[in-house]
Amino acid sequence: MLWVDLEMTGLDEKKDRILEVAAVATDWDLNEVAVYEATVRVDPELARARMVGEFWDKFSAVRKQLLEQNEQGKPSSDVESDLLAFIDTHFASDVPVYLAGNSVWNDRKFIAREWPSLDVKLHYRMLDVSAWKLVFENRYGKKFTKPDMHRAADDIRGSIEELKYYLKNVVG
Repeated sequence: MLWVDLEMTGLDEKKDRILEVAAVATDWDLNEVAVYEATVRVDPELARARMVGEFWDKFSAVRKQLLEQNEQGKPSSDVESDLLAFIDTHFASDVPVYLAGNSVWNDRKFIAREWPSLDVKLHYRMLDVSAWKLVFENRYGKKFTKPDMHRAADDIRGSIEELKYYLKNVVG
């Protein structure tokens, strides 16, 4: 699976931009095979203008870190090329590349808009851990609490641990 987490200036796929990406290739036992991380350079004025509101007030330290690292970021097209090379290196050409993550459908909207060549490489089916969360919390009263890091690589690893938690409750 290709676990992806994006940090964006906000959640509006038309107005906001990707700031940071992490991708983790795993096998079906959820063991990490390879990791890719990058900062995407965004117009600093756009980033400052969009990174406002209650969420960014609550996570002001993360906002500061993302804005500071922006200067060293790569152009979005270079990051897309890196991700395509990452897939070519770690996934066989005859194997579907399933996108995985928490609320990954939202990340997929940004991928489709900003990285269309990557979007084409990804299978239409996705593994969304948030669907598992809904079932286990509401049907079984089991809750997994992961740290609120809001940094791409940390969030992916939290999502992988969350899925492992749910699977332990399904498979003995």
